[in-house]
Amino acid sequence: MTGEISLLTIFVLSVFVGFEVVSKVAAILHTPLMSGANAIHGVILVGAILVAGKAESTVELVLALLAVVFATVNVVGGFVATDRMLSMFSGKERRR
Repeated sequence: MTGEISLLTIFVLSVFVGFEVVSKVAAILHTPLMSGANAIHGVILVGAILVAGKAESTVELVLALLAVVFATVNVVGGFVATDRMLSMFSGKERRR
């Protein structure tokens, strides 16, 4: 039970810190921040795959697979959004 409370505490603090960091960043820095976040989520994706590989119960496996799916969606969506934002800085000929 103590380990679960520690994990829940880490999760809540991570959500709070993430919200505070993202809400205080200037709009011009969102693209580099998003690129960095995409790289971090790549690491999270690898970690979720490792956890899924070592799952011993069905609940652990389901949660790990959900983490893999959500991390994959986040990485792909982040790179698509970054690509779209970077295309706004290119010339008119390259947009077509």
